[in-house]
Amino acid sequence: MPISEDRFENLGGDGSGDSPTLGTNAAKILSFLCNHPDKAFTQSEIVAETNVKAGSVCPTLIRLRERGRVDHRGKYWRVSDHDEAVSAAAAALAIREINGEIPQMDEWQDHAVDPREYRHE
Repeated sequence: MPISEDRFENLGGDGSGDSPTLGTNAAKILSFLCNHPDKAFTQSEIVAETNVKAGSVCPTLIRLRERGRVDHRGKYWRVSDHDEAVSAAAAALAIREINGEIPQMDEWQDHAVDPREYRHE
C-alpha cells in the first residue's frame, strides 16, 4: 500500500534521520568516528575498533558518506565536518535551554540550509 511523501519523510530506522538506529553497523561506525573527530581511519582499522564485519564496513561507509556523515580521502575515513557542526550546535542549544533561553527558530529557519542539497566529495 503506498504512503504519502510526508509519511515517508518521517519514517525512521534506516539511518537516514538524525542518527542511525542504535545497534546497527552505521551507528557503531559513526559512534566510533565521532569519538575520534581529529583522526581518520582505514577500513581495516574501523573493523578492528568496531567489530563490524569487514564485508559490511565499506557499504556502510559509502551510505554514511552519501548522507554527509563521513568524509573519505584515499584510503582514510573520518567523521564529516558537517556532523561535528551539528553536534556542536545541538550542545549549544542544550546549554541555552538549560539557561532558560528559548531560541526563536522562525528567525533562523528562513536562512537554514538543507545539508542534503550540498554534498562534498
